[in-house]
Formats: sequence, structure tokens, C-alpha cells
Amino acid sequence: MKNIGQTLRELRELKGLLLREVGAALSIDPTLLSKIERNDRMPTKEQVIALSEFYQDKKNEVIIAWLSDKLVYEIQDEDLALAAMKVAEQKIEYLKTHKAQ
Repeated sequence: MKNIGQTLRELRELKGLLLREVGAALSIDPTLLSKIERNDRMPTKEQVIALSEFYQDKKNEVIIAWLSDKLVYEIQDEDLALAAMKVAEQKIEYLKTHKAQ
């Protein structure tokens, strides 16, 4: 399972780009991008949006990796984390179906 850092590094390397090239294109410090790719720092929502737009063909992959990392980081040490995630999934489905009506 890949985290956001691994996902971003793989996408960058597949395109044959350097950190400084991605940083220059997005106005993000390459040092910060390096920390994100090494999982020393979690990207902000704004950074994730910019990165997902940059890697347009893998946009959903970037966003899903980020969201899943946020969830795991927040509840990983909880005994009932998996049960809570299942309930959260049901709540999201419920809200989606009732919001559309």
C-alpha cells in the first residue's frame, strides 16, 4: 500500500522530472516537496490540489492517497478504528444518497 509520499515520488519519477522542476511548476519549495515524498511532512489540501492537477492523469490516485493517509494518521492508535471506519463509510453513503434528493 502506497502512502501520499510514495505516490507522488513514483508519479514524478515516471515523468522523469526533478523535484526542482515540479516545485518550479507549482511554486512549491523543492525542499518541502522532498519532505512530502519522504513522508516527513503531510501536504496541505492546497498542495494536494495543485499536485493532483499537475499529475492530471493520476489525479484521483493522489487525492485518495492523501485522504487515506489523513484518516490513518488520525485514528491508527484507536482500538476501534476499523469499526469506526465502517460506520463512517455507511454515514458517507447515507449522506450522499440523501443529499441528492
